[in-house]
Amino acid sequence: MRYGTVLSGRFAERPNRFIALVDTAEGRQVCHVKNTGRCRELLVPGATVYLERAENPNRKTAYDLIAVEKGSLLINMDAQAPNRVFGEWAAVGGFLPDVISVHPEYTYGASRIDFCLDTSRGPHLVEVKGVTLEENRHACFPDAPTERGVKHIHELQKAVEQGLSATLFFVVQMAGMLDVSPNDTTHPAFGAALRTAAAAGVQVRAFDCAVTPDSIAIHGEIPVIL
Repeated sequence: MRYGTVLSGRFAERPNRFIALVDTAEGRQVCHVKNTGRCRELLVPGATVYLERAENPNRKTAYDLIAVEKGSLLINMDAQAPNRVFGEWAAVGGFLPDVISVHPEYTYGASRIDFCLDTSRGPHLVEVKGVTLEENRHACFPDAPTERGVKHIHELQKAVEQGLSATLFFVVQMAGMLDVSPNDTTHPAFGAALRTAAAAGVQVRAFDCAVTPDSIAIHGEIPVIL
């Protein structure tokens, strides 16, 4: 997945969860933040960030904030990127070698699951979670409570109990992580639901990503610590 015109700058402040003020060579920009999570450990004053110029010239914000440097680590924080990179990767057999077709935004039960992959062995449901939180090269999810995430896990477990196959897939939006685990401190219910679902047969997998200021691509599998 590649972005268009990308500009670097220094993060100044985040007046609300949708907007960031960024100082660039072209002056201070009012930017759309493509991640409504807290991201408190990422968006700190003075941090180097990367902005993509919006294609629509009439938009209120001319740029989207898509990535940030945390020390020597470059983190993609575009909340739409995980589904896009997974969809591209799955379509060419990266996730399952026998994929026939990929259906995004698939309605199952009371939820809309991110993907249904048609395979030679039948449908496979996939819920994708983007991960931007890390500490000492250990990634974790979520960075804020997510009742929606717990609901999706329950739906995946229900699907497995009804004979389907399903995966909770972490797209770790950075490189070099040792592992990923549920953030039990922030949302213990998510971790509990994930462990129960895994015991019931839901697959839980994670891949890190190769990230540049203007691109992100799924790279390699890393362990999930439950």
